[in-house]
Amino acid sequence: MNNKQTIDIEFDRQHIWHPYTSMIDPLPVYPAKRTFENKIELETGEILIDGMASWWSAVHGYGHPEIITAIKNQADTMSHVMFGGLTHQPAVDLCKLLIELTPAPLNRVFLADGGSVSVEVSIKMAIQYWLSKGKRNKTQIMTAKKGYHGDTFAAMSVCDPVNSMHAMYQGFLPEQVFVEAPSSKFEGTQCQEELNQLEAAFAAHHENVAAFIIEPIVQNAGGMNFYHPDYLKALRKLCDKYEVLLILDEIATGFGRTGKMFACEHADISPDIMCVGKALTGGNMTLAATLATEDVALGISQGEAKVLMHGPTFMGNPLACAAAVASLTLLKRKECDANIKRVSQALEALKRCQNLSVVKAVRVLGAIGVVEVDRVVDVAKIQKFFIQKGVWIRPFGKLIYIMPAYISSDKDILTLADAIYAAIAGDHF
Repeated sequence: MNNKQTIDIEFDRQHIWHPYTSMIDPLPVYPAKRTFENKIELETGEILIDGMASWWSAVHGYGHPEIITAIKNQADTMSHVMFGGLTHQPAVDLCKLLIELTPAPLNRVFLADGGSVSVEVSIKMAIQYWLSKGKRNKTQIMTAKKGYHGDTFAAMSVCDPVNSMHAMYQGFLPEQVFVEAPSSKFEGTQCQEELNQLEAAFAAHHENVAAFIIEPIVQNAGGMNFYHPDYLKALRKLCDKYEVLLILDEIATGFGRTGKMFACEHADISPDIMCVGKALTGGNMTLAATLATEDVALGISQGEAKVLMHGPTFMGNPLACAAAVASLTLLKRKECDANIKRVSQALEALKRCQNLSVVKAVRVLGAIGVVEVDRVVDVAKIQKFFIQKGVWIRPFGKLIYIMPAYISSDKDILTLADAIYAAIAGDHF
């Protein structure tokens, strides 16, 4: 008798909602059996090199022994306990590491249970800060077009107002202030006119704006836009000049992904509030954090409410905190930084895609590689091809991109790059 259990794909198709997928005509899903190193093994036998690091989070690969050991040891002691009125060592250790790794003067940490929630918290922080200062009109958030900050409602309200997946919710979302997306390229020259227009927006709206939120250096899901560090430098100065808080969303860009521990380090600036997530636990548990300066934290605490009005049930989950401590400890090691530099160099193999007529641009920064094509990619068609090539890559829009685990070998990166080239050259998209 064969007791081997197989995944019921038909049940999945009929009853389980996957991200951004129709229940009438869902995209195909593939049955994952296990993960290891930077690989995904399907139930059907294929072993795939993961080019996505599970939506950019599994930076150390899968099943790293130090992280798994930390989770197991913590589970033996305390899997969860409410964070209201209690604390525990994993949370203290994690917050010490976050304050050590993030740029000064960020030194107050709010632990959240996911990236979108950390953005919600950052917006609440900004609005409550100004309420405590008696400036009740400063309730809007300013942001750049092409941004993406999450799927919950306040986070959606600062995503791109036209081209984001959340445009249909206009009318239900808070009305925010949008400026043009940064257009000066990372390796180019910063356009002064762009900065003049940015200041004009601040001059026009600052009395009603609590904060400016942006993904530093790389606007990710909004189009993989790599922009010039001087834009961030100017933004920091304008926020100071016009009394607007600066929120940096480092959920996707943080923890080494752009070649710096945090992307804002490319501009040598620090925000008033920072959101982190994704790679925080090495992709093992759901966890995020919102960090603030002492000025912001004390300002909120001196206001009418006296407290920050937020408190998730699983805030400070000990298992997730233990995983994060292990992940950040790995990130601090020299070999991790060396791996990021090596992966970045290996990603240059994508540049040969520039020879293909349908390719509009190829961009590489840190451990991010992007190939932009001239039409929207057929995800179902291209993923079927990629699986035949032994890789897992999930494009969106006109972008075929990879954000691999830092442990990926040069050979793995070349296999990923060759698969992308073959998919485009063979019109498999």
